Amino acid sequence: MKIRYLGHSSFQLIESTGTTIVTDPYSNNLGCAMPKVSADAVTVSHHHYDHDAVEKIGGSPVVIDREGSYDLPGVEINSIKSFHDNEEGKQRGENIIFKFSMDGIEVCHLGDIGEECSTELIEALLPVDVLLIPVGGNYTIDAEQAKEYVDRIMPDIVIPMHYREKGKKLDVDRVEEFTDLFDEEEVDSEGGCEIDISREDLGGDSTKIIVMEKVED
Repeated sequence: MKIRYLGHSSFQLIESTGTTIVTDPYSNNLGCAMPKVSADAVTVSHHHYDHDAVEKIGGSPVVIDREGSYDLPGVEINSIKSFHDNEEGKQRGENIIFKFSMDGIEVCHLGDIGEECSTELIEALLPVDVLLIPVGGNYTIDAEQAKEYVDRIMPDIVIPMHYREKGKKLDVDRVEEFTDLFDEEEVDSEGGCEIDISREDLGGDSTKIIVMEKVED
């Protein structure tokens, strides 16, 4: 499978036969432009302008924005309800976590998770091979909370998202606040805008943190 980073919390996930999913597309109001891409399905973790700009995505995709199980050719999607804050949604409402099974790989997109790591939630998420996790704080979990999620989920690959980037107007922390919590050899700070992952890349002794670059049109 292939993962392309579109910026903020948006990724394009491409299964080996071509089935394509885009996560959390964002409006230009964020301060940076969403790349022009198409998909078979778009997942929306919550309905804020920086996560639900589905009109930006070409190809007449199916929009998935609620809890449940969904099947696409070669891809199984399971979504789990969680909270956007640590007060059971009283501040910012609910958040949907998405798990994608494609090419034998389990990918988890945590959306704008804001609640603390709990045993119940971790058990609902496992197993996870590739974890897409917000790290910028303020609107989501912060770097230290994200580190706890990583330590408890123990994925092979972690790709941080929802942090300070060029042009972005949100008041969130730099990605280095998160990556500095790991040993230097665990972090790839130049992961590029696109990575290919196969089952052979998984099953290592440690977690690899990959900081990706935004795809440009």
